[in-house]
Amino acid sequence: MNIALITGSGGLIGSESVIFCADKFDLIIGIDNDMRSYFFGNDASTQWNVLELKEKYTNYQHYNIDIRDYAGLETIFQEYGKDIKLIIHSAAQPSHDWAAKEPLTDFGVNATGTLNMLELCRNHCPESVFIFTSTNKVYGDNPNLLPLVELEKRWEIDKTHPYFQKGIDEQMSLDHTTHSIFGASKVAADVLVQEYGRYFNMNTAVFRGGCLTGPNHSGAKLHGFLSYLVKCNLSGDHYTIFGYKGKQVRDNIHSYDLVNMFWHFYQNPRKGEVYNAGGSRFSNCSMIEAIDAIELISGKKMNYSYTNDNRVGDHIWYISDIQKFRDHYPDWNYKYDLNDIISQIHDSMKERVIKSV
Repeated sequence: MNIALITGSGGLIGSESVIFCADKFDLIIGIDNDMRSYFFGNDASTQWNVLELKEKYTNYQHYNIDIRDYAGLETIFQEYGKDIKLIIHSAAQPSHDWAAKEPLTDFGVNATGTLNMLELCRNHCPESVFIFTSTNKVYGDNPNLLPLVELEKRWEIDKTHPYFQKGIDEQMSLDHTTHSIFGASKVAADVLVQEYGRYFNMNTAVFRGGCLTGPNHSGAKLHGFLSYLVKCNLSGDHYTIFGYKGKQVRDNIHSYDLVNMFWHFYQNPRKGEVYNAGGSRFSNCSMIEAIDAIELISGKKMNYSYTNDNRVGDHIWYISDIQKFRDHYPDWNYKYDLNDIISQIHDSMKERVIKSV
């Protein structure tokens, strides 16, 4: 059998991976214990998504296991062994702010959970491809040291800088910077995935995501800014912009486009590779620009305010340079731009509201 094992299968990237892989593998094993509801409350629960996956895909098998539970995970690896051909590890605690509340939990999920998955892969299916969803937060706030220029609705990097054309590449330093507790736990996991590839000669890859988004995102106040912005716009709930005049820039990549990157890597894997993976110059926006776009699509005004207090370790300007991945996998390309993403999130949320009534 050919099996794909996906952690965080109820989340944005995990569920997109299930959908993408369902017709390409004999069996999809999903691991998700809805920790997102513990992190962010019942409104951020991924249970609705898990139920949909179970209904739609007959070859989807779900396990309610915590990735910190090595013994629980091992029962799956012992049962399926070398039939597991692909592991997409997307389970995580994803919030800066939440990590500071419970650093031990954050590190346990992000770092120890990743080590558990790597070691079980090495012991039971070492030939499989192991893909890790990392984050641009591993660079800490080093991007804030770049020469930035304030424009009317966004911050931008100086046109003379090498990063202006394509964005920030993988050579940016991970050192001498404030990461946030979340960023530090993801650095630990990121380096472990690289090391298992290089030291144990395994097919591992790290994808350092920009803002990962899409219609299956269970957006919450502390994580998933585009999704949560749309949710607030539709509900009329208040939204607070933190610092940088609302001009902070993020590149946004649709979950499908990211998982398609995973698929290209799976078909021609490498050892301990690292890729920046975001919307690049193709799909990016500031907070103000995002609000403008959402208001245009929904026809509703946003209820928001501004505070000068920025989040610790937050980026003022971040756009991913994805040229390295393009060089390795030239057949890959984007499918969805920013307007596509916002429209899909908007329509999906409206549909969820109708279903819940």
